[in-house]
Amino acid sequence: MRKLYHFFLYLLIPALTILSTATSCVTNDQQSDSPQGNFEALWRIIDEHYCFFSQKGIDWQEVHSRYARQFDNSMTAKQQFEVMTNMLSELKDGHVNLYTSFNVGRYWSWHEDYPKNYSDTLQRLYLKTDYLIASGLDYTVLDDNIGYVRCETFQNAIGAGNLDDIFIHLQPCNGLIIDVRNNGGGNLTNAEAFAARFTNEELLVGYIQHKTGKGHNDFSPLQPEYLKPGKGIRWHKPVIVLTNRSVFSAANEFVKYMKCCPNVIVVGDRTGGGAGLPFSSELPNGWSVRFSACPMYDRDKQMTEFGIDPDYKVSLTSEDFARGKDTIIEFARKMIKTFPKRGCVKMQINNLTSFKL
Repeated sequence: MRKLYHFFLYLLIPALTILSTATSCVTNDQQSDSPQGNFEALWRIIDEHYCFFSQKGIDWQEVHSRYARQFDNSMTAKQQFEVMTNMLSELKDGHVNLYTSFNVGRYWSWHEDYPKNYSDTLQRLYLKTDYLIASGLDYTVLDDNIGYVRCETFQNAIGAGNLDDIFIHLQPCNGLIIDVRNNGGGNLTNAEAFAARFTNEELLVGYIQHKTGKGHNDFSPLQPEYLKPGKGIRWHKPVIVLTNRSVFSAANEFVKYMKCCPNVIVVGDRTGGGAGLPFSSELPNGWSVRFSACPMYDRDKQMTEFGIDPDYKVSLTSEDFARGKDTIIEFARKMIKTFPKRGCVKMQINNLTSFKL
């Protein structure tokens, strides 16, 4: 895990250098604080730093030609915002946002084209009222002796001792469900620390690139990412990870890591993606734009920016909802029961306890 952490620090230094250089290239003294000036600044920021033109087949110069004629000095701030948001929507990217004091511009179809596949009401029925909480993780044992962990964010630090306590409590269970639906991300180190408890060996989990110039295809070579086994109790029984379209950023990376671990199956819907290091820049009027500016890939060199498909696509049905059942959780429970049955063995690995089927 430390190797991956150091690797990200290694990448972060040039990334921050690029960021500071890029931000100084698009300054208020180059473009005026006017509707046309703000438009040109926004268009140029995207032109020089957005990473996915080729994958999407977007002619950004043609987009400039269409939208430039829509700006004039008589426009109000809200009119500017509307047209700028429409221009950014040409990217069809749910990770591109325009921030103002009165609204946030976003690409709605990123979510609207997919079902929610999550219900707080149903989730509370499974957790009940006697669940435990550690490091922001809610966990309990379901009535069929399957462990359930609800992870709604990676913002909270996940301590090694907390994870040990969770796994000790869930050790008698036949398997584990980790529900990261609606997890918008957080600290990548926390996602990595959690995933590292599900492998006994170093794993190649993916690749990363970063922008090296202003051209649409100026990127570094692919650099490998590795996940090292975590120190502490490791889990080797069946694991089902539940996902939906609202899994982003560090949570998206967590899903990528888990798909590389043994005895792990991902169930639900395609994730929301957006795992790359974010880039932010400011327009002359003080508005800011933020987007992913670091292409990420899985171990098969498939880009994960636009989401990760589950191993089994399952949607929440209205019939199950009416019965107070979560279709995705119920599917996961059935899958755990079909895993091959073996005796439970307690193993010592590097003087650390690991429970294994």
